[in-house]
Amino acid sequence: MPVKIRLQRHGKKRYAFYHIVAADSRAPRDGKYIERLGSYNPNTYPATVELNFDKALTWLNNGAQPTETCKNILSSEGVLLKKHLLEGVKKGAFNEAELDVRFDKWKNEKQAKLEAQKNEATKRKNELTRKRRDEETKTKEAIASKVAEKMASARLAAETAVVEEEKDEAAAEE
Repeated sequence: MPVKIRLQRHGKKRYAFYHIVAADSRAPRDGKYIERLGSYNPNTYPATVELNFDKALTWLNNGAQPTETCKNILSSEGVLLKKHLLEGVKKGAFNEAELDVRFDKWKNEKQAKLEAQKNEATKRKNELTRKRRDEETKTKEAIASKVAEKMASARLAAETAVVEEEKDEAAAEE
């Protein structure tokens, strides 16, 4: 029975999220699975991945083949790197302590990149919000000045009408 690590679609139309599962390759996409390994939500920025690292590593070591998308997800989470480093330990290239050092270094770099990406997205969003507010303020000021202009011209017209009425009354009295 060939086992695949693949995505199982859930959610509603045009707003999908996925469960990462180990399933028989002959089973339907959303059908029966052997074990649930985590979830993947591409609707957030950056995409949210919750993964049981140890279970995924165990399935990979037992011969499960990930699909392309799952391979990318497992790679970004470090499961494939850990598997690669474990192969190095088995071959005697380095020891367990070196494995932990290398993996922790990679994980810290990955975390820093992710934080930088989140900060950049937040910065861009705040900048767009500020620009929108500035444009809205300018538009409101322009509208307010036009309204004030119309009100001033209406007052002037009303005053002129009153003055002319008074002149007409004064002329009628003479």
